[in-house]
Amino acid sequence: MNRENPGYGVTVDAARQKYGFGLSWLVLMVALPPLVYYLWICVRYYQGALVFPRDTAGWLQLWSHVSPPTWKAAAIYGAWFLWQAALQVWAPGRKVLGMPLPDGRRLEYRMNGMFSFLLTLGVLAGAVALGWLDATLLYDQLGPLMTVVNIFTFAFSGFLYVWGLKGAGWEGPTGRPLYDYFMGTALNPRIGFFDIKLYCEARPGMIFWMLLNLSIAAKQYELQGTVTVPMLLVVGFQSFYLIDYFIHEEAVLTTWDIKHEKFGWMLCWGDLVWLPFTYTLQAQYLVNHTHDLPAWGITAIVALNLLGYTIFRGANIQKHRFRRNPDRPVWGRPPEYIETAKATLLLTSGWWGLSRHMNYFGDLMIALSWCLPTAFGHALPYFHIVYFSILLVHRERRDDTMCLAKYGEDWRRYRARVPWRIVPGLY
Repeated sequence: MNRENPGYGVTVDAARQKYGFGLSWLVLMVALPPLVYYLWICVRYYQGALVFPRDTAGWLQLWSHVSPPTWKAAAIYGAWFLWQAALQVWAPGRKVLGMPLPDGRRLEYRMNGMFSFLLTLGVLAGAVALGWLDATLLYDQLGPLMTVVNIFTFAFSGFLYVWGLKGAGWEGPTGRPLYDYFMGTALNPRIGFFDIKLYCEARPGMIFWMLLNLSIAAKQYELQGTVTVPMLLVVGFQSFYLIDYFIHEEAVLTTWDIKHEKFGWMLCWGDLVWLPFTYTLQAQYLVNHTHDLPAWGITAIVALNLLGYTIFRGANIQKHRFRRNPDRPVWGRPPEYIETAKATLLLTSGWWGLSRHMNYFGDLMIALSWCLPTAFGHALPYFHIVYFSILLVHRERRDDTMCLAKYGEDWRRYRARVPWRIVPGLY
């Protein structure tokens, strides 16, 4: 939505530290890992029902299902993480420059996600076809893998914290160690030209998410003798989302995470744990829920997904292209924008003239289409749309507060020009 201007770093960083999460960051770091286990236990051992035991014995029984780490799970994830890292470094792909940093530099990135994804899929499909790997391996090891990845992520975030302490002055820590551990101490931690944040954002979590889905579908076939239409919809929609991400991989360089968020526990744990283990809840639920859907229901869900995709991808690409070239036409017309006192351009036409975050609106439609194939037997499969709504509303509020601190009266003019936050006419 805006083109960054070198030299604003101190202002934006101060705004981010002041208006980030208040004290909720500590609650999130303590509460979210048990929540992931709780959701998995409910879907695996209680048929998707949200269980709330009435006594201590009941809670102890529930938490007894938490899987300890195993050497097998550690070997699986260790091999996976290193394999994807090797592809990030050595797989062929064109090199592009990121957005300007506060010190004026532009980092170089290698866009080889699609090659890495296809090669990974081909190698693993061949291994399954030859009988070297069991198609249900990831589903069968899901509990131990969850524990292994949690342990790894907490330890890796400690490495990121220490690594970032030697970074540039404009991205220095706040001096509050736990908060800096949560939010991160470096914007773009790198080992040589290996960008750790871009890697974790896209590779070991996102591709693992798709592989988990495929393994879950294989488990449904093993148990039920079929892969149901609802399972095909969920796995198909999410696979399409992932493939689309890698088709437009360069667009990630202009996103909030890459441009503004330091890389600490919040993003690292979110990428490696939250994404693959909660985004697969719908597929996990469908393993033992083999209901049918009417033709009109399938048509409506597919239409919702495609409309959401059109808005989500169209808005993101429009913003990305405007940041790269602010003279490029928007919907066949010259772009309309507000030029701020900081020489930043705020786009006010196309999708971005309808609301300040039309991409979020499309993303919410997509999220709902992932939940609807599970029907309405239990609330748990709808956790994703509830959480995602909270996440995007909170992120929009953070963005609004930061931009007001940065642009002042120019941002108020922008608000007046584009009054709706996410959903035109509603919010």
